[in-house]
Amino acid sequence: MNRFDTAQTNIVVDDSTTRSFITKVYGWMTLALVITGLVAISTASNSGLMQTITRSPLLIIVIVAQLVMVVVLSAAIRKLSASVATGLFILYSALTGVTFSMLFTIYTGTSIAQVFFITAGTFGVVSAYGYVTKRDLTSIGNLLFMALIGLIVASLVNMFLQSSALEWIITCVGVIIFVGLIAYDTQRIKRMASGIGEDGEVQRKAAVLGALALYLDFINLFIRLLRIFGRRR
Repeated sequence: MNRFDTAQTNIVVDDSTTRSFITKVYGWMTLALVITGLVAISTASNSGLMQTITRSPLLIIVIVAQLVMVVVLSAAIRKLSASVATGLFILYSALTGVTFSMLFTIYTGTSIAQVFFITAGTFGVVSAYGYVTKRDLTSIGNLLFMALIGLIVASLVNMFLQSSALEWIITCVGVIIFVGLIAYDTQRIKRMASGIGEDGEVQRKAAVLGALALYLDFINLFIRLLRIFGRRR
């Protein structure tokens, strides 16, 4: 859903161009994470706003809006201008901060911070592997994507079963899936640099799309690690 097709090009770029593009991708991803964190903390510290979120349909509206934005960015990126794509990505990260504020009602702030740094460390190591490895991770990525679909189905089923054992299995399998996707998406984004040419508009949209993929990997890994290591209030 968030794959940027570069298979039809034979453009070759040097290492400096690749590094520049990767830097932009990580830059947008980091900015999005900072926005998410700041919005989550500020929202959680506002008791009136938290009551509004929990006692009204606002949270559901925010979640639906997030899903729509991901679909639009992933499926219609070529039709959007770079400015619109960037704006949607930033807005998406802010809305994610609103939903993440709910985590502060479940877990202690200290454990949230600790798990964030665990996630960041894991992400850094795995992403570095995906960048430097010579092994083609395409087949693994395809398998992980299918596994992710299965994980989503299992999660939906467990909403009705309410099985703690199944929830634990889903969480642990989710960690494995998103760790693998981090490596795969990093390698895919590195290869993306060879297919975007020198058009600044295209480069920016590709960087935003790549940042979205890594951002989604990061926050999904964070949520699952929080379920394992987070200390509840």
